[in-house]
Amino acid sequence: MEVLLLGAVAMIAALILSAWLMTFAKWFPLPGVDDFLIDYKTMIRAHIDYALMALFSLGFFGAATSANISLPTLACWCIAIGGFTNPSIFVVAAFDTEFWDKKIWKVFSAVSFMITTVGFVWIGMTFFKYAW
Repeated sequence: MEVLLLGAVAMIAALILSAWLMTFAKWFPLPGVDDFLIDYKTMIRAHIDYALMALFSLGFFGAATSANISLPTLACWCIAIGGFTNPSIFVVAAFDTEFWDKKIWKVFSAVSFMITTVGFVWIGMTFFKYAW
């Protein structure tokens, strides 16, 4: 279950890095650097998604620990991996204007979404079984 904490730390680090990147892109424009961050709104989506995924990871860990539930290790890995890769999709899209047209990113997005879905459903079922 500790992988949820490690994943949350990685998501929080990405959250802070994206915040600094956006701050510099908006408040301290540098020639050449501003051309690098193409879609500011998509970067905000990544920023918010990192925060939400970190909160989910911490919430799952805290709830399981409080209730003395052992969450399945593979489900925790799915949440940690998907929780980091899903927001990262937005990061890549913020820097690449043709992101949504590239097959590699469509496949990456689909795989990331599937891994995340498996983790969320599995952990949700684990909590449901405990509550039932």
